[in-house]
Amino acid sequence: MTNKERIHKKAIEILADHPNGVRYSELVSLLQTALPDVPKNTIHGNIWNLETLVTDVVKPSRGLFLHAKFSDKQPSPSPKLNVKEEQFYEPFADWLVNELEECTKAIPVGGNTFKDKWGTPDVIGVREPRKSDIIKFPTELVSAEIKLDTAGLITAFGQACAYRLFSHRSYIVVPKDAAEEDLARLDSLARIFGIGLIFFDAAAPHAPAFEIRVRAAKQEPDMFYVNKSLKLIEDELFA
Repeated sequence: MTNKERIHKKAIEILADHPNGVRYSELVSLLQTALPDVPKNTIHGNIWNLETLVTDVVKPSRGLFLHAKFSDKQPSPSPKLNVKEEQFYEPFADWLVNELEECTKAIPVGGNTFKDKWGTPDVIGVREPRKSDIIKFPTELVSAEIKLDTAGLITAFGQACAYRLFSHRSYIVVPKDAAEEDLARLDSLARIFGIGLIFFDAAAPHAPAFEIRVRAAKQEPDMFYVNKSLKLIEDELFA
């Protein structure tokens, strides 16, 4: 058996034991351990396009290899946690101001505050120039959609896009333990549409460990919708 055949055979065996797939670098490491006599460069040369060389392997997202027998299986739903989405609103509002520094003030909103079928952001913030700023910039609005249920990520992304009607920047905030393929797709969509992407620990409302994956691109909203939305929260946001 040639080194190429040994590498492919062992790679298939490894992937067969990993229902969620294996990242490229991890697969290389596992193959090195299993085949210590095969040079590392030989392993790289025979697996970088493994999904095109072996019918039992697919590549659902960049850098992720998956055994074909797992490709049609839906990811297991996230376990029910004894936490509510609303518990993350205030921590994220604080994080927007103090860590990401996208806002000078941010408040939890959520619910049906805007009374609009297009949805209400879970958190909305404002960025205003400070008295100490030499160059004064225009006021900016930042909106965020926080999603605890990983089954609703597509809907959440659509909502984050809708918030661009009245926001200069819009973010979607999702659990970091969501399916790897879903996170990869969200990453690509966020970069295409200019939506910010944030990961967090959905099991820890008191320490969510928010982590920015894609920073939101600034764009000019429709001022009609800006004023229509802000009328409902003006006193709280600008107090």
